[in-house]
Amino acid sequence: MLVSNLLRKLDMQDLMVFVAVYEQGNVTKVSEALCVSQSTVSYCLKKLRTSFDDELFINTRSGMSPTHKATAMYGQILGVLQAINQCHSGFQAFDPNQEEITFNLCAPEYFELLILPKLVKRFIGKRFAVVINTTKFHRDIPVEALRDDRFDLVVCFGPHFHGDVKGLRSQMLLEDELVCVFDKNLPGPQADFSLAAFAARQHVFPTPWTSDTNMIDGWLAQQGYSRKIVARANSYVAALNLITGTDFILTLPRRIQALICDQARFGEHPPPTGLPNFTLEMVWSEKASQECANIWLREQIMQVCAEEGLL
Repeated sequence: MLVSNLLRKLDMQDLMVFVAVYEQGNVTKVSEALCVSQSTVSYCLKKLRTSFDDELFINTRSGMSPTHKATAMYGQILGVLQAINQCHSGFQAFDPNQEEITFNLCAPEYFELLILPKLVKRFIGKRFAVVINTTKFHRDIPVEALRDDRFDLVVCFGPHFHGDVKGLRSQMLLEDELVCVFDKNLPGPQADFSLAAFAARQHVFPTPWTSDTNMIDGWLAQQGYSRKIVARANSYVAALNLITGTDFILTLPRRIQALICDQARFGEHPPPTGLPNFTLEMVWSEKASQECANIWLREQIMQVCAEEGLL
């Protein structure tokens, strides 16, 4: 933030005039070098003097002589202009048309079902030479694997389900809610599906990441309840097959339920009031935050989410 409102009136041309006057000491030469009129140079100097509350340059027989403050400012303003130039041309963007690359991701099944197919199709459609390797997410964020580049990116659930780790960056991709799914041919939850009724049902547990519990169990424990899990499956689809022909309940993310559930076979019911929503987040290392290929990958994922209306 700027410490003075007067500084907000300055622009790049004013700073260029300051540097040119400091280096050349002659208004005529400055106007020729910057291809502006002498009156424009004078106007810029007036703005600079007002903004910095100093004469900055004193007109002498030998030229424009900088004041002590102008001398102290020169290096700083020159650095500002150099930084602006670096923003324009110093960042080397990753070009997937020129380089073949493999990205290693650690992500839950949710990402593999909802986002990864669209991401890969995007790469194929644009003929990008990109390969995505996905490893199943475990209980905790693989911090060391991110730091030593074994993983380029981790996709996990949030907010804060896996804790905050120093030295990592994160960005939310989307938000989702949970829904209870059941076999339509058998009695489903009643209209007043209470917390006690939910806990009393027999549940199938999908394990889209390696863990004995998930956010549902944590929330139930906070309410003083626990649920009876009768089967655990390695995927959402396998869990869905397990409830066929039974009165078991399967609690799925809403977006996954819409993607894989046959409405003719499976019914849905809102979970008990209070069950929180969740987010899907990307996590990467500080080092990767400056790598052009990693930046490009994250931007591609965000664009897929935006195009699919997931954001």
